[in-house]
Amino acid sequence: MSADIVNLRQFRKDKARLEKEKEAEQNRLTFGRAKAEKSLTNARNEKAEKTLDQGRLDQPPRGDEGPPDH
Repeated sequence: MSADIVNLRQFRKDKARLEKEKEAEQNRLTFGRAKAEKSLTNARNEKAEKTLDQGRLDQPPRGDEGPPDH
């Protein structure tokens, strides 16, 4: 019944290395896009927003301008 001997200093370094790698992976996903990809995404979002706004029905303001509801 012998236990595995663990070097705590090395364990801490390995843990820190893994955390840094996770953060680096997240940064690659977030910031690692080319300018053309960012521009394409922005253009698609703007086009979708315009298309959505084109189908919007403007509601008349509440007050004396509309016909009565009864």
